[in-house]
Amino acid sequence: MSDNSSFENKPQRRSFILVALMLTMMLAAMDSTIVSTAIPHIVSDLGGFTKFSWVFSIYLLAQTVTIPVYGKLTDLFGRKKVLILGINIFLIGSAASAASWNIGSLIFFRGMQGLGAGSIMATVNTIAGDIYTVEERAKIQGYLSSIWGISAIVGPALGGALAEYVNWRWIFLINLPIGAVSIYFITSFFKEHIVPVKPVIDYKGSVLILLTLALLFIFLLEGGQAWSWFSYESFGILFIVLFLAVWTVNTERKTSDAIMPAWLWKNKTLAFTNLAMAGMGIVMMGPETFLPTFAQTSLGIGTIASGFILASMSLGWPTSSALSGKIYMRIGFRDTSIIGAVIVLLAFTGFLLIPRPQPVYLLVCDQVLLGAGFGLLSTPSLVGIQSMVSWQQRGVVTSANMFSRNLGQSLGAAIIGAIFNNSFLQQMKNAPSDIPAVIKDIIGTFNSPDLADTSKEFLRGAINTSMHNVYWGLILFTLIIILCLYIVPQRSAKDNTLIDTGSK
Repeated sequence: MSDNSSFENKPQRRSFILVALMLTMMLAAMDSTIVSTAIPHIVSDLGGFTKFSWVFSIYLLAQTVTIPVYGKLTDLFGRKKVLILGINIFLIGSAASAASWNIGSLIFFRGMQGLGAGSIMATVNTIAGDIYTVEERAKIQGYLSSIWGISAIVGPALGGALAEYVNWRWIFLINLPIGAVSIYFITSFFKEHIVPVKPVIDYKGSVLILLTLALLFIFLLEGGQAWSWFSYESFGILFIVLFLAVWTVNTERKTSDAIMPAWLWKNKTLAFTNLAMAGMGIVMMGPETFLPTFAQTSLGIGTIASGFILASMSLGWPTSSALSGKIYMRIGFRDTSIIGAVIVLLAFTGFLLIPRPQPVYLLVCDQVLLGAGFGLLSTPSLVGIQSMVSWQQRGVVTSANMFSRNLGQSLGAAIIGAIFNNSFLQQMKNAPSDIPAVIKDIIGTFNSPDLADTSKEFLRGAINTSMHNVYWGLILFTLIIILCLYIVPQRSAKDNTLIDTGSK
């Protein structure tokens, strides 16, 4: 393969390619949020209320477990083919989801969408690394990061509007024209030259990785909900996951062209950067999971306003991401990421210092600061590891970075949920008699007309204390992130030395 597949991608072409990448990223990002507000309409039409959570879970599961496989395929067959394949799978899944006849079929087709989204997540950032220089990539990552912020705000509103005034099936059909434009721009403007070689595909490793990750995500997504963490089901699945993980590691170590090669984890920079990204995924889930509930109960604000508090993080993220290039060109990738992690630490500490009842504007400022920290933490980490390898390995290292963050988010949902729930249950032991012994819906219970004002104040205090315990946990994980980054060797952005991956 050519060491540089992008030499024909002139600035004029790159503008169209960037538009295509942003539209493609919007497909994957929007479908993570657009379904949430349409669920009541979907369940009313298709039934299956007890299974609707899998409409979200299967998408995340299929997307995450396929990222490493797609990353390797981009290095074997080129970015263009893999991305177009992924977009087409996503669009077929979208059209099929719109035609769903019951909740089971919708879950299946959402899984197909997730398979396509895995390709998008693995490929978009890799292409950006191919066609832009180290100096330019920070600004481009800022553009791509802004897509997630826009999707967080627009997705739920658009999904609710389409479901309410048109039909819920249009939340999937709307993907078709966007995807068509993306494919047209990519096929027309993205020129990629690949030297024909016979690729060696690690079929056994691919199957083992997919099985291991699929079971791991089922364990994380369903544990504590479908079954207790300390049940026979949990221990049984965990045993199988560990067995498959050992088998996978042994297989990949002996494979010359592995999906997740050994050098990816033997190199200190790559290994600890990916660990830091997994940590970032964990801490991201704290505000994302519980801040809206906290705002609606403890502060008494509405659903839309609480959503905007959470989404305000997206104001700081793309801005700091775009500016990070000027910083890492001066002080290096590692130190820039450490600055970002310290800002994240300050944001989490700031939440604990805001007096109760927390003013909304201070929560918004804290979220903007948090987003700024995430932008400075994530972008230099990604650009830094991309600059360490040649074209033939860039897909693998980029997908490993994306996968680590997604895995961290799934771990974070379980860990942060356990911290909040355990803290809340401890306080419920002293709850007033009119508060139900088992609370399935905190917001619904809090808004119940049968609940006395003193009981509502008790719930506010319990939620506030639980949130503080969550943020103490987030502070601990952020300190671990800083430690991981400190272990990473310093590397100048002007250093063009490539690591030895053993590739010919």
